[in-house]
Amino acid sequence: MTKLLEWVFGISVIGAALALVTFDLLDMRLPEAYREVAGPMPMYLLLVFGCYEEASKELQAQIKEAKRLFLKLNTLMYLSSC
Repeated sequence: MTKLLEWVFGISVIGAALALVTFDLLDMRLPEAYREVAGPMPMYLLLVFGCYEEASKELQAQIKEAKRLFLKLNTLMYLSSC
């Protein structure tokens, strides 16, 4: 399964669960508190995903910088041992 299909499947499952709770499609007679929580949940999930995405980009930049410094240090150590 490709990463795109994994994301589409995950979003579909979450969307279906939110729709079931928000609109009470299965007539489960859930308490009103559940509906109040389910309403803003998509916005909360977008916010959390946005924060995760930003942290991911920052971490990738730090990894690239660490690799660059490691190669520089490794080259210096090699030259000093010759």
